Amino acid sequence: MKELVEMIAKALVDNPEQVVVTEVEVEQTTVLELRVAPSDLGKVIGKQGRTARCIRTLLGAAGMKLRKRFVLEILE
Repeated sequence: MKELVEMIAKALVDNPEQVVVTEVEVEQTTVLELRVAPSDLGKVIGKQGRTARCIRTLLGAAGMKLRKRFVLEILE
C-alpha cells in the first residue's frame, strides 16, 4: 500500500524526489503518512480535497481486499 500511495503522489507533484511515505502501525490500523514539498501540497490535496479523498477511497478499497484498514495523513 505504501508503494501505491507513493506512486500516485509522485505522478501528481512537480518534485517527485521529495515525496516520502512512512507506515505507522496503530492497533488494527495502518497509518500512511505522506510528505511532499510545500509547493506541491495543493496538488496532492486537490480542489476541496477531492484528490486526497480519491486516494483515501482507493486505500479503503484495496484494504478491504487485504482485510486491513488504512488511513492516509497528508503532512506539511
